[in-house]
Amino acid sequence: MKILVTGGAGFIGSHLCEALLKNGDEVYVIDNLSTGSLDNIKHLLENKDFHCTMDTIMNSDVMDKLVKKCDRIYHLAAAVGVKLIMDKPIETIETNVIGTEIVLKKANKYKKKVLIASTSEIYGSHVEHSLKEDDNRILGSIKKRRWAYACSKSLDEFLAQAYFIEKKLPVVIARFFNTVGPRQTDAYGMVIPNFVKSALLNKPIVIHGDGKQTRSFCHVSDVVGAVMLLMERPDAEGDVFNIGSEEEVSIEGLAKMIKNATASKSEIVRVSYEKIYGQGFEDMRRRVPNISKIRKLIGYKPISKLDDIILDVIEYFKG
Repeated sequence: MKILVTGGAGFIGSHLCEALLKNGDEVYVIDNLSTGSLDNIKHLLENKDFHCTMDTIMNSDVMDKLVKKCDRIYHLAAAVGVKLIMDKPIETIETNVIGTEIVLKKANKYKKKVLIASTSEIYGSHVEHSLKEDDNRILGSIKKRRWAYACSKSLDEFLAQAYFIEKKLPVVIARFFNTVGPRQTDAYGMVIPNFVKSALLNKPIVIHGDGKQTRSFCHVSDVVGAVMLLMERPDAEGDVFNIGSEEEVSIEGLAKMIKNATASKSEIVRVSYEKIYGQGFEDMRRRVPNISKIRKLIGYKPISKLDDIILDVIEYFKG
């Protein structure tokens, strides 16, 4: 098949492109390199089945041509990372909302199946239990800028659902929970790359807040395998699926694991959110997915444990 991957030069996108090529597909990528990198895909550029367009998904004419020639679309292009959200809220909102609107319009024009990559940020500060797809969402005040990302991705999901219901467009929505692995940059506030890089350099490992907040981390290879299987299932269309790991860890515990794994002399220090991000930031205390829905549909079960993920990222940064 001919597959379009928006944001294909990004962290997750580049791994997806590899898997699709290995599957025998012809892959088309569009990326403006705002958060992606040519280094992520340089090993693919000589592949005759790999085609890369350096442009933005906001370019309607370019998107029209790409969508028309492809059979399916994985829409991964987005403004990502807490730091980018806090520093550039306008870019975040416009890229996520307008960009997705263009993708869905073009997909509907040519009736091409599309997977929309969404986020665990959708759930906001909900902490009562592991998060199910149909849970109510708890978002903070609009004065707290970090919720702009959650709201923009919520609109993406609402729009995708609307196209499915009203236009009968085959759409699948995947909510990613802290996807990590090789090629993930530390530039946009991603916690494991930041901790690993600091530990390898014996620099302070900086924890935001008290470090008691918990997260779950999923290897990019598990995520890529899941989205590819979802796209093969007609019964996934019009629905939303969590993709992540149920292995929970505190940020403080994560820092200690990384320090031990690297035999680092780094000091673990705590810094307030306001000092890092300024006013307008609000964090959530817990974020762990319930993955029973996707497990039931495709037999999804993450293979990589957190220890494996950490070692994989360490090896990547060691070069």
